[in-house]
Amino acid sequence: MDQQRSSSILRIAAPLKSLVQRFTYLGLIIFAFGMMLMGKIDAVVVDRVRAEVTNAVAPILGALSRPAQTIAEGIENVRGLTDIRTENLRLREENLRLLQWQSVARKLHAENAAMRSLLSASIEQGAKFVTARVIAGSGGAFANTLVLDSGRADGVAKGQAVLTEQGFVGHIAEVSSRSSRVILLTDFNSRVPVLVESSRGRALLVGGNTRRPRLIHIAPGTRVTPSDRIVTSGHGGAFPAGLPVGIVAAVSDGGVTVQLFADYGRLEYVKVADFGLGGLLTKKP
Repeated sequence: MDQQRSSSILRIAAPLKSLVQRFTYLGLIIFAFGMMLMGKIDAVVVDRVRAEVTNAVAPILGALSRPAQTIAEGIENVRGLTDIRTENLRLREENLRLLQWQSVARKLHAENAAMRSLLSASIEQGAKFVTARVIAGSGGAFANTLVLDSGRADGVAKGQAVLTEQGFVGHIAEVSSRSSRVILLTDFNSRVPVLVESSRGRALLVGGNTRRPRLIHIAPGTRVTPSDRIVTSGHGGAFPAGLPVGIVAAVSDGGVTVQLFADYGRLEYVKVADFGLGGLLTKKP
């Protein structure tokens, strides 16, 4: 009985379903045609209907667009962070390179300043000189010497005077092909004829492996007071006269000590001068 009823309903519903589908399709065509006709007849009404439909649909479209916009913004933020990271790495590498160049520039600036100061030192007309860099030095109870990076191949010879922008500091004692050794005025083996500039009294400046050499064999009647300038005398023909050495630091019963003009602890470059004098030192290789 139930099966017969179901079969009867299906037989009735099938034509109705087909009829509804046909009329629905036909209705949509008629509605579209009607809308087109209405648009031609009354554009104001169509615009109003369109505005109302848009107004009704706008919240739905806005809600649907937010997730997409959020995702797009997230992707853009990730891309921006990646770009920032790449830029930070590039800037860090560039900063390291700049720091390296800054270190090089500071070194060159210091060297140029030392060279300019050295070039400003007064040297007698006709003297030949070699600019040399100090590569080693010793200062202590037994020796006060420097080692230079210039030697016989550069024109350096035994007995030549060694100068800085402040004045006379010593003489060449040993020479090899590419290096040389300087005996400083503070060395125990240093003996240099000098003058007390104010009184023109002669003396001998001797080192004692201390910071301040002493004056000995001062000419009788020579008046020596603190701050008197001491210069080379030229006696014996070892060095020319007038090279600045230092000033009298103290006069006491223990003797006369001299504060040298040059700061031996900060020597970087020196001039090895050839004044064409043989003097007390024989120029032998």
